[in-house]
This record gives sequence, C-alpha cells and structure tokens, in this order.
Amino acid sequence: MENKTSCQEDDPVRVRKLEITDKDKGFVELLQQLTECNSISDHNFEERFRELSLYGDDHVICVIEDPIKKNKIIATGSVFIERKFIRNCGKVAHIEDIVVDSAARGMNLGKKIVGFLTDHAQSTGCYKVILDCSLENKTFYEKCGFKQKEIQMVRYFI
Repeated sequence: MENKTSCQEDDPVRVRKLEITDKDKGFVELLQQLTECNSISDHNFEERFRELSLYGDDHVICVIEDPIKKNKIIATGSVFIERKFIRNCGKVAHIEDIVVDSAARGMNLGKKIVGFLTDHAQSTGCYKVILDCSLENKTFYEKCGFKQKEIQMVRYFI
C-alpha cells in the first residue's frame, strides 16, 4: 500500500514498508535521533523484524529511503492496530516513532510518513488514530490533521 501523497509521478520520494535490509541503510541510527536506541545486532534485528511481521497489517513500520543517496533511510514511523470490544469491536490505530533525519527536515517527509500510516489505519477499518507527541511537535501534527484531546500520562518501569 502506498500513500496517495507519495505516488505522484514527479515526486521521487516513496514511502514503503520496512525491509529486513534496511538495518544496513541506517534505520537504527535514524531511530537514535528520536530517543534512546542502543545498537542492535543483526541477529536481534532479524528476530524482531520477523516477530513484527507475524502481526501483518496490525503492525506496520514504514520508511523513506533517500531518493538521491540510495541506501540511506531518512524517515520512519510505525502504526499498530489495537482491537477493542468497544465501538462494535472496533479498532484504534496508534502512531509511534515518527522521525526524520536531521539533514532531511523541512521536506515534508514527516507529513508523508504520517499520511501513509493514517491511510493504512483508515484502510484497515480503524475508527480513529491516536498518537502522543511533545508540545514542540503539536503544530506539526495539527498540520497533519490531528487535534489535541485530553492529556497523556505515563509510568516507566526502567
């Protein structure tokens, strides 16, 4: 499934699902620009990749590969689908881990990633998409069609 906004013929940027070979294209290093993410062995990456693959469309990680410097991942994000009892056994999508390489910001790549994930959520029958973000990213997500609702709470175990 491709995001409608990334399919234009004159747009060299393509959003696609994560591939196992993307580890060698800087995927983990990109995540390190977002949050704490230690290096991951090839074995552990492949193991986690295969585990997530078992969820099919219920857990999708997408990436954008640099159209000029091939073999470099410059943006990523993920969505997972929560199956509920409420709302007629409805489904809710959770968007997570949106990050654009610091050298590639300002090119609407984040909007392409969020659009791809939102389109995926809608196409799988979710009744809403939710995400958490910092106050500094609020305006960005509003431009992507999101609105602030309630507050976030967290409890860490580490």
